[in-house]
Amino acid sequence: MKKNILLTASALLILLVSCKEKEKKQEETAQVETQIEEVEAPSPAEITPIEHATAVIEWDDNTIYIDPVGGKAAFEGQPSPDMIFITDIHGDHFNPETLNELDLEGVEIIAPDAVKSQMDEALSSKTTIMNNGETKEISGFSVKAIPMYNLREEAKDFHVKGRGNGYVFTFGNERIYFSGDTEDIPEMRALEDIDKAFVCMNLPYTMTVESAADAVLEFKPKQVYPYHFRGRPDVSDVEKFKSIVNEGDSDIEVVQLDWYPNEDY
Repeated sequence: MKKNILLTASALLILLVSCKEKEKKQEETAQVETQIEEVEAPSPAEITPIEHATAVIEWDDNTIYIDPVGGKAAFEGQPSPDMIFITDIHGDHFNPETLNELDLEGVEIIAPDAVKSQMDEALSSKTTIMNNGETKEISGFSVKAIPMYNLREEAKDFHVKGRGNGYVFTFGNERIYFSGDTEDIPEMRALEDIDKAFVCMNLPYTMTVESAADAVLEFKPKQVYPYHFRGRPDVSDVEKFKSIVNEGDSDIEVVQLDWYPNEDY
């Protein structure tokens, strides 16, 4: 009898301890879930136009320069870069003099092979090659190299397929596309879930506003930013671009920034 009572008491004690441990684990799990919910997601990327194809992106303590040209003076008031992305070999995208004027201590440069091959040893040693289609994880964000090239027969020599990169950056839940110098290529039209698209349009080097608008209406970014629109001899009609996009899909917001602060347009 006493033995049965002791066994019953032991079983109850084990059950009580088990329940307490289960409750403790549930409380700890709830606390962890609450802490995860309280962690703030990084704010959306801040993008500052410098001129033409040059921009500064700031996101989650990262400062990224896109196609830095114009000398160190062009970046007065901007934080120093942590990373630099270069799209192509032309002087409005790749300018060794500007790069050498910047503080490049600890900076990683991402560029196509065609760009790296034109660098001196000092710059080349800081540069990682990205080829079309490659994706890299860097400092909490990802970036994919998108092809950029001309389609029109008379323009094919300006930008040959495989030489340069556009880039799609994924910052948290935000996806941002910089086209580089390109026309309305299939790879652009196939883009998905783009929040902000920076799309070039200038003749004779890239594409018409009509072609740019038609591509934008196909891949449907939430916002599109016309940039790189100074051509030779004419400046592209970004108001016409905006009108075509707005008429085709009013849900796409066209955002016009000042890409030419030293010009009237």
